[in-house]
Amino acid sequence: MSQWIRYALSFAIVVGSLMLLSPASLAKPDYMKKEHKGCTYCHNAPSKKDLNETGKCYAQHGHSLDQCDPKRIAGAVE
Repeated sequence: MSQWIRYALSFAIVVGSLMLLSPASLAKPDYMKKEHKGCTYCHNAPSKKDLNETGKCYAQHGHSLDQCDPKRIAGAVE
């Protein structure tokens, strides 16, 4: 095998492995764009479906963060 084929094959294996092993995004891209927030603003972890308190509030209030200030929510829990 020529040198460039080995490099191309190695590159393809690495990229393919990263694609298979990377966690799937669970947050809806439309919500992320709308609110300008990352996954963990509403989810406990990027690769988890379970929502934190802010995410639960967001779902309960028609997918709006207007009433879901994390500091206010944290104060209400304590």
